[in-house]
Amino acid sequence: MSCRLKFVLAILGLLAASRLAAAPLETLVTERVVQPLEYRVDGVVEARRQATLSAQVAGEVEAVYFDVDDFVEQGSLVMKIRDRDYRARAEQARAARAEAEAALREARLEFSRSEDLRKQKLISQAQFDRAEAGLAAAVARAASATAAVAGAEELLGYTVLRAPYSGVVVERHVEPGESVQPGQPIITGYAEGELRVSADVPQSQIDALRRLREVRVIRVETGASLAVDKITIHPFANPANHSFRVRLDLPSQVPGLYPGMLVKVALAVGQTERLLLPSVALVSRSEVNAVYVADAEGRLSLRQVRPGNRYGEQIEILAGLEAGERVALDPVKAGIEHKRQLAGE
Repeated sequence: MSCRLKFVLAILGLLAASRLAAAPLETLVTERVVQPLEYRVDGVVEARRQATLSAQVAGEVEAVYFDVDDFVEQGSLVMKIRDRDYRARAEQARAARAEAEAALREARLEFSRSEDLRKQKLISQAQFDRAEAGLAAAVARAASATAAVAGAEELLGYTVLRAPYSGVVVERHVEPGESVQPGQPIITGYAEGELRVSADVPQSQIDALRRLREVRVIRVETGASLAVDKITIHPFANPANHSFRVRLDLPSQVPGLYPGMLVKVALAVGQTERLLLPSVALVSRSEVNAVYVADAEGRLSLRQVRPGNRYGEQIEILAGLEAGERVALDPVKAGIEHKRQLAGE
């Protein structure tokens, strides 16, 4: 790089710094605000609707159409069992029903003729009773045959397995060619976007939760808070650890959350005062956290502080700063101004 180019770049840097320094420095007077006092516990993300589909008839698996992480639409064909025997049984049942219905028609005709002959006193009572009994038996056989058809067709329908709702496959338990029995698991999935959080709350905090019913679910990786649609508190404690299981329903379609993930659950148990600052005002260098503080004459100083929990876009300051002090909101501009003030001394 030539000396002239270095000189030009240096001049441009000085001009940019001067423009930043010339811009008014935005500050904020700190104050303590009343906020909920929270107690935090670990929580686990769960699916509100999760199901394992099982085989309802015995047979050889002909095809499994979805695998782990596949999205399945409601009503989609998930698995098919070889149905040759079940189709044959259904055809036999239909043929038996047709035979029973033909016999029923014949029995009705026979009973009608017997009834006419009985009125004319051309047959005995015993003959009429036999015709009546034959009709009753034919009606019963026809009903039995109809029920057999319904049962055979239902078994035939069980040779295909369809998704009861739209969701994501989390486990596939069988492969094509395997023989399955009724009740054997086939595939497990959960409804995507319908999540909740389960947490164990100590008995010392459960009364406050029942009274205030204010809860935040906090993402561990980002610190972002999530709203809670519904709070369900189990009516009994776990005798092993004397805690109550709490379920928290989350809004639909929360991106980046999956069953099994760890989150933090913040329970409101009272009120407290906190000194909060916008998180953008905090300067973090290695393990040191600081803010630029302006005195009454506008002189800036970099002061180390101890931050606490985040609350949305704000962060709690536990030590190093008092209410009523003025803090720069833009650390970059404040740093330039601080260097300019030091150079002017």
